[in-house]
Amino acid sequence: MSLLRGKLEACFGIRLAATQHHEIFSNRPNHVSNMAPTKIKNCALHGGDFGQKGALLNWDYIHDGAHKVAKEIVEHIDDVNLSITFKVIEGDLTKEYKELKIFVKATPKSDNTSLIQWTLDYEKLDEDVPEPFSFMEFLVHLSKDIDVHHTKK
Repeated sequence: MSLLRGKLEACFGIRLAATQHHEIFSNRPNHVSNMAPTKIKNCALHGGDFGQKGALLNWDYIHDGAHKVAKEIVEHIDDVNLSITFKVIEGDLTKEYKELKIFVKATPKSDNTSLIQWTLDYEKLDEDVPEPFSFMEFLVHLSKDIDVHHTKK
């Protein structure tokens, strides 16, 4: 395996139901800016339909204190296993990563909470590019912000 290719995974629990977390990222990503306004400024549909394979999403977000953009294509949605695959095709992340796929899976737990798994499968442009630890942390905190938004009393 090349030193440029890698995979990061993060797994953690949230109080939000797994189906809700999945539904937000599959069918309503344009609402994420209302749930996590310090991280996501906008998510706009650029092509296709929300909730469908092939949808093109334009994200405006704040990462590491800077405004950034990303265009992603939805490669796969599995409403049974509550998983989604996004492929980054344009934007700030493509300045460092030749390829970046983002997988998110929500697994229901017996107490109606969820186990969330984010996976980054990537290929760096060169050896000087850092591993995407900071971006993974961003995704984890994004899910946690959405959880707080929906479960605060």
